[in-house]
Amino acid sequence: MELIVRAVDVGSGNTKFVTAATGTDIRCASFQSVAYPSSDALPASERRQTVCIPVGPLFYEVGPDVGLAADTFRARQLHDAYTESPEYLALLRGALSMMKLRHIDLLVVGLPVSHFAAKKSALEKLMVGSHDVGGGRTVTVGKALAVAQPQGALVHYASEHKRMTTIGNEQSLIIDPGSRTFDWIVARGMRMVQKQSHSLNRGMSDVFRLLARDITKSIGTPYNDYDVIDRALRTGKSPVIYQKAYDMSRHLPLAESVAAQAVSTMREWIESPHSLQNIILVGGGAFLFRKAVKAAFPLHKIHEVKEPMFANVRGFQLAGQNYARTVMQASRSDQGGAEAGCAE
Repeated sequence: MELIVRAVDVGSGNTKFVTAATGTDIRCASFQSVAYPSSDALPASERRQTVCIPVGPLFYEVGPDVGLAADTFRARQLHDAYTESPEYLALLRGALSMMKLRHIDLLVVGLPVSHFAAKKSALEKLMVGSHDVGGGRTVTVGKALAVAQPQGALVHYASEHKRMTTIGNEQSLIIDPGSRTFDWIVARGMRMVQKQSHSLNRGMSDVFRLLARDITKSIGTPYNDYDVIDRALRTGKSPVIYQKAYDMSRHLPLAESVAAQAVSTMREWIESPHSLQNIILVGGGAFLFRKAVKAAFPLHKIHEVKEPMFANVRGFQLAGQNYARTVMQASRSDQGGAEAGCAE
C-alpha cells in the first residue's frame, strides 16, 4: 500500500499546502497566515471559507475567507518563536483540515535557514500524533520531516527542469524572499553548505511597513493596508485611496532599497560566486527582489520557476515522496521480511 505524503509550508505571510500529488503533478492551495482567536467555535450561521481550530483554551479561525472575520486587527507572528506559537499550530492544522485526509504517513514542513538546526527536532516532534482540526475531526501524522525552506525550492527546480541527476554535481544558490525572512542557501548537489546559508529578518513585511509609513506622510492620515500595497506592487496598478488612484511610483525606490540591503548582506556570505552554476530565485517576494539579485550577480543567469510562492512546498512534497519510497517503504519491507522469517 502506497504511503500518504503531504507537505505544508507555514510562512509569516501565507500558508501553502499540497492538496493532491501524483508523481511530479503536485496541486497546491494557500491562505493568508492570519489566525483570529475566539473563545468559542464560529456559529453555523456565520460560516465562510474558514475553519475553527481548537488550540489550548481558544479557537482560531483560519482559511481563505479569514479577511471576512469581524476583527479588523491582523496580528502577524513575526518573531523567532513563531513555530512554537498557538497561531502556527492553528494555521498548520487548518491546512491539514483542508487536505480532507484522516491520516498522513509522512508530513514535510519547512523552517527558515537560520532556525533550522535549532528547531528541526522540536518541530518534527510537534507534528507527529493526533491533530484536532475542529468539528469533531482529527488528522493523525505518523512521521514528520522538517526541511530548510529554500531546499524545497531546489528540489522543485531540479524536478521541473529535469535536472535531478545533473544538479547533484553542481553548486547552487537558492534565494527565497518571503514575508518575514529573506532566506538563502548555498548547496553542493542537494546538500546545504551551512556556513554560507542563512536568513535575515528583511522580507516583504518590511517593504509594506516602510511604504505604509511613507503613504501616511503623503496623505496626512494613518495608512496600513498592507494587502493593498502588496497588490499594487505586484500588478503595477495604482491603489484607490480616498476614492482616488494613488501614484505608487514615488515609493518604489524605497521598496527596492529593502531588497538591495538584503541581497547586499547575503552577498557577503557567498565565498566563491564564480563557482555557482545555478542561481535560483523563488518565494512570494521574487518579483521585487529580482532587480537586486541581478545587480549582485551580473554575470550569472538568474533562474525562476512557475508559481514561485509554491516552489518550497512542492519541493517538500517531492523530497517526502522520495524519502517515503526509499526509506520508509524499505523499512516496512525489512520488517515484513523479519516477521515472515520469525513465522517460519
